[in-house]
Amino acid sequence: MYEGKEKEAAQEVIDNKEKYSEYFSEDSFFDKIRNYGKIAGTRVVFTALLLFYAMQSEKVPLIYKALVVAALGYLICPVDLIPDWIPVIGYADDLGALLGTLKSVLAYVDNDTIMQARNKLTDWFGEVDEKDIQSVLNILL
Repeated sequence: MYEGKEKEAAQEVIDNKEKYSEYFSEDSFFDKIRNYGKIAGTRVVFTALLLFYAMQSEKVPLIYKALVVAALGYLICPVDLIPDWIPVIGYADDLGALLGTLKSVLAYVDNDTIMQARNKLTDWFGEVDEKDIQSVLNILL
């Protein structure tokens, strides 16, 4: 049931890159994670951090950086396909958009990027369930 909405969200980001890019700034990204990260969950935050740190690499082509900005903007955007305030499923569309984008830039996600994301996640939330991190990494393989 939710898989369809996740795919729909990923396509929404691709189709409306300019719209969602307007919501992204480094400050707004970190504010969203600090304020809603526990609610969104480890998988959403870890995926977003992987994208954020991958985007910092000079190896990532500009077109992929634009897609990452759009996906992170979608996460930040107050209005999306599944409202974030809905318990359990509120961030399912965000995760779908993030994972779809992450698959697009997977070639640029190296061990340093993974470690940066993992370290920031631990800095913010303390101990995290390794299964959540592995579930994201497994999706990428």
